[in-house]
Amino acid sequence: MSHRRISKGKAVLAGAGAVGVAAAAILLPNANASQSGTDDGAGGGAGQNPRTVSAASAPELVARLSSQLGDDYAGAYYDAAKKQVVVNVADSGGSGGDESAERVRASGAVARNVRNSMGELRSATGTLTRDATIPGTAWAVDPRTNQVLVTADTTVTGERWDTLESTVRSLGEGVARIQKSAGEFKPFLEGGDAIFGGGARCSLGFNVTTQDGTPGFLTAGHCGVAAEQWSEAQNGAPVGTVQAATFPGDGDFALLTYDDPATDAPSEVDLGNGQTLPIGQAGEAAVGLDVIRMGSTTGLADGSVTGLNATVNYAEGSVSGLIQTNVCAEPGDSGGPLFTADGTAIGLTSGGSGDCTSGGETFFQPVTTALAAVGGAEIGAGGSGTGTGDAGGEGDTGNDGVEVGRDH
Repeated sequence: MSHRRISKGKAVLAGAGAVGVAAAAILLPNANASQSGTDDGAGGGAGQNPRTVSAASAPELVARLSSQLGDDYAGAYYDAAKKQVVVNVADSGGSGGDESAERVRASGAVARNVRNSMGELRSATGTLTRDATIPGTAWAVDPRTNQVLVTADTTVTGERWDTLESTVRSLGEGVARIQKSAGEFKPFLEGGDAIFGGGARCSLGFNVTTQDGTPGFLTAGHCGVAAEQWSEAQNGAPVGTVQAATFPGDGDFALLTYDDPATDAPSEVDLGNGQTLPIGQAGEAAVGLDVIRMGSTTGLADGSVTGLNATVNYAEGSVSGLIQTNVCAEPGDSGGPLFTADGTAIGLTSGGSGDCTSGGETFFQPVTTALAAVGGAEIGAGGSGTGTGDAGGEGDTGNDGVEVGRDH
């Protein structure tokens, strides 16, 4: 299990032995992350140096600029190597783009002129939804290339592939591109040692406090619809009951409350070997953000965010609004937490393709969306925004201080 849960009068490190994360596991910072496509300051302007921005505050800066730039905003990403926010400004050929670029530079971010506006990219995803909702496909806007990245798994062949390829071509040159995945998109439901319900196995995400003060936790929605009650051991006594679950559709999340209202559910993630990381708040993801995932099958794995508001078409149905990453995961990791090294909750494991040997894509449900949808449950001290830190502050959350490895 990916969390510590303490019952009244008895301390229990839930699943630490079952997960068995190696005590000497060493983090290779950003081992799976990719900074390809990063602009080296194009459009940055002479005499204006971008400010160092922490990873925790990057989403807040991006949200503010996207609102201010309006139609000129064409996406943004976090350059973890340089600790800078890069903001795409649509090249409309008029003076408006120049003014928007100046506003970006004045905020301390890097302005980058691009061809495709956010409106054009969103229109493209709308066309894909209408004409190419094929099981085994996924898409998200990739701000580093200013395109829609369409991914097809190994099941997309024959007429399905032809439909997908022709739809992407119809969007116009340079709007979208297709990449093939080595695996098959599926929710990571089976396998692993964590929480059990109705014959299914998943991972606990984050402990929360519900609006009425009841302790509970978040996990994947496809876990929540698989069974109403969940236990800490296979065929064990139930410890949590599903109160709300969404899957498929507008997300993949579930809220469960502990059956014992006296349960002490600390806001922390179990890192294995008796170590935990306090989770202080929920935050938004940003493309380029370094993240860590905990799952009951594979333990800890790290990587970076590669896309936002992703749509993935599972065989069970389409799910929208997800975070796309290059973090590996395997069956049994479903519902497990995605977080940053400074203790910010980011997401819940949904599904993807590949494994932690060959790699692959993994999609996550944003925690902030899940918290809002279940009626205002809270993580940590009640933070459900974009984390802490000043937008112009020095430093980066990075992955320092958290050891990441895989249980083999």
